[in-house]
Amino acid sequence: MQATVRTHDASTRSGTALLDNGTEVRYDAAVFDRTGLRLLRMGQRVTVVLDGSRVSRLQLPAER
Repeated sequence: MQATVRTHDASTRSGTALLDNGTEVRYDAAVFDRTGLRLLRMGQRVTVVLDGSRVSRLQLPAER
């Protein structure tokens, strides 16, 4: 599912993303740490995998 980073706190490595359907979801440090990224910026596009209503994976969208 596509989303846009709404917030990201570098000190806690957690934040929120806004799904394309308007739903806001939170991701925690464990999810962010699995991305292999150093940081995310507000407005950045990401792909979110949900397990129910919980974010289980966060990644950059694949290049086309």
